[in-house]
Parts: sequence; C-alpha cells; structure tokens
Amino acid sequence: MAQSLALVDTLKKTLKQHGLTYEHVAAELDLSLGAVKRFFAKQDFSITRLDQICAMMDLEISDLVLAMQTQQTKTTELSAAQEEELVANEKLLLCANLLINGWSVNEILNMYHIEELEMVRYLAHLDRIKIIDLHPGNRVKLKISRDFTWRKRGPIESFYKKHVQNDFLDSDFAGPGEIRIFLTGMISRNANAELMRRIKRLATAFEEIHREDEAKDLSEKLGTSLVLAMRPWDIHLFEQYRKEGTHRSF
Repeated sequence: MAQSLALVDTLKKTLKQHGLTYEHVAAELDLSLGAVKRFFAKQDFSITRLDQICAMMDLEISDLVLAMQTQQTKTTELSAAQEEELVANEKLLLCANLLINGWSVNEILNMYHIEELEMVRYLAHLDRIKIIDLHPGNRVKLKISRDFTWRKRGPIESFYKKHVQNDFLDSDFAGPGEIRIFLTGMISRNANAELMRRIKRLATAFEEIHREDEAKDLSEKLGTSLVLAMRPWDIHLFEQYRKEGTHRSF
C-alpha cells in the first residue's frame, strides 16, 4: 500500500511538472473530471489507465517507478530549524546555493574567499542536513530531488525576500540577456488558470535547460534568475477612487 501511495504521489508531481491537470487527464482518458479525481483519491489505477497517463508525458510506467524510487531517497524540503541554520551563516548558505546550482567545490574555492578547512566544515554541515552526500576528497553528490523547494514563507524565503528581491529588481533590464515585461488586463478565471499552466510549463523548461547545462564549463555560464508573478490585483494607487462595494473578488 505504501508503494502504491508513493507511486500515485510521484504521478501527481510529474503531471504538475509537465503543466498537466486532472482536466487534461480527464480529456485524454475520455472520462469525467469526477471520475479522474476518484482514481487519484483512491489510488485506483489499472495498468492500462496508468500507461495512458504516462503516455501523455512521453513516459513509460518504468520511468515513473524509477522517479518514485529516486524521490524516496532524496530530500524535497528542509525543516524550518535546518533553514534557520543556513540563514545564520551566510557563507554556508552561499555554498548550499552554489552546490545546488551545479558548482564544484574547487570552483567555489577558486571564486570565493573561503578557506579549504572552512569549506570542509560547510560540506559536513550540508551532508548532515541531507543537501549533499560528502565523499572522500571533498567530492559531493547532490541529495535533493528535482522538485526540491525552500519552505513557503520559511526562513530562506524570508531571507531572500529581505536581502535579494530588491537587489534583483534594481535594474532597468536593458542589458544583454535581460528582459522585463509587465502586463495588466481583465481576464476570466479560465484564462487565469490557462496562464498558470503555461507559466508552470515555462518553469519546467527553465529547470530542464538548467539540468542540460550542468555539464558545461563554469566559464560558459552566467548566474541567471527568472521571476514570473501573476495574481488578481488592482493598482493600490487607484483603490482610493473605487466606489464602495464594487471590489471584484476572483
């Protein structure tokens, strides 16, 4: 039973990574949305159904099983206390961030003012909280899953919001490799949901490109950040002119 629960959980995460919803699955299987939701709620899938869903993502069932097995051995999220440990030491947080983004230990030592013995302490700490596996010779292997995230509204996210967000946005975004787009308009709930799916697909594409570039030499790469945000929102400046009782909920 535990394995079937884990497999369905992996299936749901994989669908999300591909920007697919229960509605997409229902359309593909020619079933009602309610029927699909019951399948997932009860973990009640025939091999044929499971194969059909995997085919939507160009996967075999064996690929899903492998993803499940990999997921079970990797870290998906740290505890709040562990994140506090990282925030309390900026160099430790720096090393964690660089290693997660594919830097080698030697590249970090060459680029930053960190002594080798100091680095060993950081590596041991990151091994303890299961971000990496530390091997002899200071070789490391990432121990985080593909869908690893910092905790929502947790210590790391709060740290980045306070120290990084404004620094990132303090640009005219007019240089090479830079772009900023701000759009506003009136759209329906269905259109909002569709844009959400497309944004998630873009996020998946970013992660795929990131992984493809991991093998390239550091000199060929630039640290790159992508921020996309969308929410039902009216410009606060204009709120003072809105008639009482006319606020539109979404």
